[in-house]
Amino acid sequence: MSNNLGKEEIITRLQAIPEKPGVYLMKDKHGKVIYVGKAKVLRNRVRSYFSSKHLPEKIREMVPQIHDIDYIVTDSEHEALTLEVTLIKHHMPKYNSMFKDDKRLPYIKVTVQEEFPRVLKCRQIINDGSKYYGPYTALGSAAEAIKLIHQHFMLCHKENEPIDGKQSRPCLPYYLHRCLGACAGRADPQEYRAATEQVILFLEGKHDELTEKLRRKMEEAAENLEFEKAALYRNQIKAIEDIRQRQKVVLPTNEDMDIISIALDGGEAGIERLFIRDGRLVGHDHSVVELIEDQSPGQIIQIALEQFYIGTYNIPGRIVLQYPPDEIELIQSALQEYHKREIILEVPTEGEKLELVNMAAQNAKEGLERKRFKWLSEEQKRTGAMLELQKELQLPIKPSRIECYDISNVQGADAVGSMVVFEDGAPARNQYRRFRIKGVEGPNDFEMMREVLTRRFKRATSNEYRETSWGKLPDLIIIDGGKGQLGVAVEVLQSFGLGNIPVFGLAKQQEELFKPGRSDSIMLPRDSEALYLLQRIRDEAHRFALGYHRSLHTKKSVGSILDQVPGIGPKRKKALIQAFGSVSKIREASIDEIMAAVKGIDRATVIRLKEAL
Repeated sequence: MSNNLGKEEIITRLQAIPEKPGVYLMKDKHGKVIYVGKAKVLRNRVRSYFSSKHLPEKIREMVPQIHDIDYIVTDSEHEALTLEVTLIKHHMPKYNSMFKDDKRLPYIKVTVQEEFPRVLKCRQIINDGSKYYGPYTALGSAAEAIKLIHQHFMLCHKENEPIDGKQSRPCLPYYLHRCLGACAGRADPQEYRAATEQVILFLEGKHDELTEKLRRKMEEAAENLEFEKAALYRNQIKAIEDIRQRQKVVLPTNEDMDIISIALDGGEAGIERLFIRDGRLVGHDHSVVELIEDQSPGQIIQIALEQFYIGTYNIPGRIVLQYPPDEIELIQSALQEYHKREIILEVPTEGEKLELVNMAAQNAKEGLERKRFKWLSEEQKRTGAMLELQKELQLPIKPSRIECYDISNVQGADAVGSMVVFEDGAPARNQYRRFRIKGVEGPNDFEMMREVLTRRFKRATSNEYRETSWGKLPDLIIIDGGKGQLGVAVEVLQSFGLGNIPVFGLAKQQEELFKPGRSDSIMLPRDSEALYLLQRIRDEAHRFALGYHRSLHTKKSVGSILDQVPGIGPKRKKALIQAFGSVSKIREASIDEIMAAVKGIDRATVIRLKEAL
């Protein structure tokens, strides 16, 4: 704590912080906000950063950088949550999880507070009385929607300033019968307001209601022999029907809802949202968040709800989630309080909504893969990254073959190791290998790494494997860890006569590299292609090891217990795992909650299950 608040000053500051709900801001030596958090009891929460021994890795990295603590007291947790989201979006703190590209997505803005509303594209939502729709994520989709509105709904095309009706002559669209002429004072305010209401119905996806209104107006105009006006309504109906034909029907009812699912991969999470309006899939978006803490799926879902729906407009009354947020009651009531209406958060266990959740989860996974391998597919960048690695790490040759090793276990249980291989900067998945630790008892990552590397290079130097992928030697070895794991790797390589292979440890906390025989670490530039390549390789090794560990652990912990309970067969076991995810969650659930989550299960079986747990 040498470069931040002194111990005595910390104690003084903590005593001054009130025991009330609110938001706290951690600042660095330059006064920059590096973290924003909310708390039910401010003093207790802030104190935990300086007293707890079990902080997440990134937060442990942050604490020594804290030079000042500010806080804002609120009247309730709801206010604290809303304020936290606002401050995070304003300060973009380094140590808060933020969705990338969140603010670049375009919205459509309808200036309903003006006498003659305009339809505009914007990238920032402000509390100015306008209605906002979006975000629009498909390339050009917001512009296309505005173009269609201007073609068929007669609103003024003026963008730069409100319409005052004082223009000397109407714009060209007026003479093409695509505008009511409000800019030149020729529009009837009542007719213009009716056109605005039609646009709002269109943007809200209420196409059935809008089509019915337009159809009545068309028939009325035809009866009055106003054939030009009837043709206008006919064209509007046709444009709406064309859009509906391009939208997929996903629900038998005309419901409005958003679907949110996630996918985890290394240090990132992909978030997929499906937008359902009138039972039709009208759009989707994909966001990526870099995980700052060791966040659970429920925490990631909560971050998504806070950032997507607090401070925004036009959200549906139902949001369907893959996982329940950690503070589901707080976030649901906060959303309802912010939007002044009922909003339901739902985690389905069966039916069409569960199928939509699964579809969103698959798209979240594929979105992460696209992001990762879009970069990996660019040969020029990969080559540049390898050449940069050669220069920065002073390697004898360009590292065309890189191997990375990681260990995954919980207190030594179900320990596994992973080996991933990148050739010419791209993953060689057919050469990935997984190792189940056999000769180490208890949580000893160093000896686990020794076992994995010994098994790998024993094969590399054996004539039996010389002609296989095991016989290929790397140009560079990356060990996921610090100096301890690196020292083990050096010993193993030397024992097989392979001490000439460059090996480095990559510590995730500061993204620093350790080299054998060098006391200080190597820090690659944060924006360098070389560091990006190493991060991708390291994250891939972590993902590969963690996936194997989880599969072993899940089979052992969930399967073994559930298999012993009479009345729980494969289908019910699968339903329990899907609904709760872990033994601890099943143990915490009430009998009624389990019966509600698993279709057809009887009370006696649930009681036996609870007893077994």
